[in-house]
Amino acid sequence: MKLCPLSAGLIGTLAMLAGPDRLPIGEQPVMASKANADESSKGNTKAGRAPSMPMARDPSAAVTEEFEAARRAGTREAFELFIARHGDDPLAEQARAELKRLSR
Repeated sequence: MKLCPLSAGLIGTLAMLAGPDRLPIGEQPVMASKANADESSKGNTKAGRAPSMPMARDPSAAVTEEFEAARRAGTREAFELFIARHGDDPLAEQARAELKRLSR
């Protein structure tokens, strides 16, 4: 039996659609089943919810820590950097006073 180009193309398309990379109905790819198994083994996460993020740090505490680091360094460059980053913060006035003290 001789195949015409249309039937050869049709057979090729059907073979591609039903190829070995297709799964029977109801089955999952290997990675999806592994991911589901990992999630179910944790046990402490609620289904459908992502783990919560930790609370953000208090920005004023970070600024205070940076000022204390500049004070520990005790250099003109450290205080100038603090003032450049946090010029409108109340601690910037203390940093300016420290700069004046260092220039004497």
